[in-house]
Amino acid sequence: MEAKNEKKVLVLSFLGVITFIAVVVGATYAYFTAQGGGTGNINVNAQTATTDNLSFQVGSAISLTASQEDFGQGTDNKSGSTFARATLTANNATNTATRNYYVYLGIESNDFEYTTVDNQAELLLKVTDPTGAEVTTLGSLERKTSGGVTGFDITTQTGLITIADNYEITSTGTVTQDWTVEVIFANLDSDQNANTGKSFSANLIIQEDPMTTSLGNFAEYITQTLYTGTDGDNGLYYHDADLANGAQDNSYRYSGANPNNYVCFGSTESPCPAENLYRIIGTFDDDKDGNYQIKLIKSDYITSAMLGIDGRDYSGTYDSDTSNYKGSMDTSTIATYRWNYDTSVSEYGSNNWTTSEFNTINLNTNYWNYLGSTWQNLIAEATWHLGGITSSSNTAKAFYDGERNNAGYGSNPTTYSDEIGLMYPSDYGYAASPDAWTTDLYDYENSAITSNNWLYMGAVEWTITPYSSNSYFVFAVHSNGNLFYSANSGYAARPVFYLKSNVELNGGSGTLSAPYTLAV
Repeated sequence: MEAKNEKKVLVLSFLGVITFIAVVVGATYAYFTAQGGGTGNINVNAQTATTDNLSFQVGSAISLTASQEDFGQGTDNKSGSTFARATLTANNATNTATRNYYVYLGIESNDFEYTTVDNQAELLLKVTDPTGAEVTTLGSLERKTSGGVTGFDITTQTGLITIADNYEITSTGTVTQDWTVEVIFANLDSDQNANTGKSFSANLIIQEDPMTTSLGNFAEYITQTLYTGTDGDNGLYYHDADLANGAQDNSYRYSGANPNNYVCFGSTESPCPAENLYRIIGTFDDDKDGNYQIKLIKSDYITSAMLGIDGRDYSGTYDSDTSNYKGSMDTSTIATYRWNYDTSVSEYGSNNWTTSEFNTINLNTNYWNYLGSTWQNLIAEATWHLGGITSSSNTAKAFYDGERNNAGYGSNPTTYSDEIGLMYPSDYGYAASPDAWTTDLYDYENSAITSNNWLYMGAVEWTITPYSSNSYFVFAVHSNGNLFYSANSGYAARPVFYLKSNVELNGGSGTLSAPYTLAV
């Protein structure tokens, strides 16, 4: 009898092993098939030791191609849809189970573009959750109505879109949750011929673990995708030797009234908190090693909560002219700092950046710590050029050359290495539309220039560049837009820093409502 029982146990054990291998191989194969987004229904099972069973199923991929016939007046919108399903069966010991899962729309290809001046949505995304309700908030995607349909604008979107983030499913038996996704190509009854032959392809991904989302190297995305080879497209200008009046440093800079150069930095929240909005000055290869770094500036001014009030350079809150202020802050919360109030040099202070406590304490200690280690790891140590110049009546190009090639006052250092700095006058000059680049920065108060310069924010703020003919003057941007030099008064500021060359783009479109997000 014992031998018979032992034989029975061996047979059952063998069958158990075979069954286990089959389940593991089957589940593993299905998991990777789901990642690839096949054209049929796919099941993925994830079991626990207590025999809870969570399985996933996805529908066919969505593929849309616009033809000439789709643009006819009165023609219906074109659409494709698919689904993702989660099924949870509770174990038969406790009869209760709770699990969580993630759903993503992976856009593999999309070359659609906007064809209207006001950027009406041409591709719209509609999502229905397991309760049957339409989802009305989805990350930073903007909700629009086009062609009689309301949905999320994904006209130019690529990469991963998070549909469900750690969504909970609970069962006392067997429960199924379905997500439905529809992509609509809207007929706008306008000239949409630019989208003839354009295509869109995407698939749903559903799984128990979150995905690391990345659209690749951020700097390369700017220099190789957003820069089309035509200066001015997407607000970008390539400053090579052929660009008239440019810096000629092989940088890619944003210029004009309001380019899509917003970045959410310091937060993964959606929508991005206002204090975490930054803008891209451009991408630079200062070391000439082919590794471009993105240069960011805070979108709005700083507060004392960010930079602290310790050190001799804290001045108080902003109390100058705010009539031209373009930001969204309560101006009474804007903090002001002296550039370097070292009175051992003169009664007005010093224009030596290396001894500035505004630099060493408020920016590179307090603000640096405010950012936190996760975001600090994305920032590169940079060489800041401290070459001076003797007049604000110089063009952006003259300032650019002086910043890098001139001496400061006396024996003041001409370079300084650290993570956080301020903008250069040349940054401010080149942020204006190219027709202003032959104008002296002292004359930038012209409303035609300030209205087409995205860096102009309407408060008095510091640059990093000293006036080289005395020991205390420094260049600043006036509230009316012109560049001037000043002694150590308390002015506003916006921190500037470079991202490391390997930082990756996570998503977004660079608009204020959908800023670029970074992979962290």
